[in-house]
Amino acid sequence: MTSLPLTIRHELPVDHAAIERLHERAFGPGRFARTAFRLREGVPPDPALSFAAHVGTFLVGSVKVTPVGAGGHPALMLGPLTVDPAFEGRGIGAALMNRSIEAAREAGHDLIMLIGDAPYYARFGFKVIPPGQLMLPGPADPARFLALELVEGVLARRRGEVISARAMAMR
Repeated sequence: MTSLPLTIRHELPVDHAAIERLHERAFGPGRFARTAFRLREGVPPDPALSFAAHVGTFLVGSVKVTPVGAGGHPALMLGPLTVDPAFEGRGIGAALMNRSIEAAREAGHDLIMLIGDAPYYARFGFKVIPPGQLMLPGPADPARFLALELVEGVLARRRGEVISARAMAMR
């Protein structure tokens, strides 16, 4: 396989239209009804933790991270992680994940959650959140509700609702 001249950098406003087209192709219109989307709705992703992957000037992947509340404490919700289908299987998703996780760790965050495929995300250290410990604001398969502790033991201390950062600010 030929090595790609891949560049990963912070997501910029100029990337937004291309990222939205990528999300539309990858997830379709049903993405707006998903529970994870509800948590992100009306809350911009954290620009220090959200990245875009490019091959030349072509956007080939994106990862967004949005602040949320988890059991009354700040946390992060990772997603969506998206790679252009023509570029899948080349390590772009893993590179985006690693960059985002490391940025969150360096910024002093303690917990990242996501809704996704446990076998894929396990390689980054994500584990299934015990059912009933944290409750999402809508339906999600409990086997796909995952967390990565950036501070050991923090997940065990989080119990209750997962809410948007907007809702948390109103409390």
